[in-house]
Amino acid sequence: MFAVMGVTGQVGRAVANALLDAGEQVRVIVRDSAKGAVWADRGCEVAVTDNRNIPAMTRALTGVDGAFILMPPNYDPSPGFTDTVEANRSVREALDKAKPAKVVVLSTVGAHVERENLLNNLKMSEESFRTLNLPITFVRAAWFMENSSWDLSDARVGNINSFLQPADHPIPMIAIRDIGTTVSQLLHEEWDGARFVELEGPSRYSAKDIENALSLAFGHRVTTNVIPRSEWEPLFRSQGATNPLPRIQMINGFNEGWIDFEGGGIEMRKGSTTLNEAISQLVAERA
Repeated sequence: MFAVMGVTGQVGRAVANALLDAGEQVRVIVRDSAKGAVWADRGCEVAVTDNRNIPAMTRALTGVDGAFILMPPNYDPSPGFTDTVEANRSVREALDKAKPAKVVVLSTVGAHVERENLLNNLKMSEESFRTLNLPITFVRAAWFMENSSWDLSDARVGNINSFLQPADHPIPMIAIRDIGTTVSQLLHEEWDGARFVELEGPSRYSAKDIENALSLAFGHRVTTNVIPRSEWEPLFRSQGATNPLPRIQMINGFNEGWIDFEGGGIEMRKGSTTLNEAISQLVAERA
């Protein structure tokens, strides 16, 4: 039995699907029982709890051969990432009490970077969880290829906006289904202590590559409008952000190259899904 958080989102769903495909029993952890019904229909156990409910989280993580931990994203964090701090504290305490046989945590490329940016939230999760006396692996995943879902409505009419620049500057990317496959593989492995796995796709891709992949998937020409850096903050604030600076700094990090993998002696794995394949599937699913 494996416990999986985040199954109402893309990554958690991919992990649960990969484990089910491998013939494993899965306990999904959801905040709303109604959202667990589809998983119950597939034979999964359903644990209903918020990640701040330490007793319920402890029960959900107890008695399993492994657990996948996905901390909820926050694209507009309060200064100091106070929500992240509280969520980390609760989940860490639940893991410490439940003591699952092993743990895999979704982290991110750039989690080792000291400079302030949006990805610091997962850096904080790594720092909180890595001191647990459990076998724990942090999967530092690249930029999701499926982030292009934000562009689909614009791409249908032939023009998309991009914050990635220069348009031909490649960054590490990964398909979500490859994250699911990799996490399932890791949960079937044995190791001691804390370790890190850096995960990206078969190649690095740029905004121009996204443009080309969308053009191929839609069957018509898609062009990219690169949004000038000076327009980011007013745009994000107009969309409701109250603290857009961490997000801006994250995008700067990818564009300037200081958000990348740590490298050195850290294990690197690569997915097999290309950007064209990921976006083609995305367009087919959302058509």
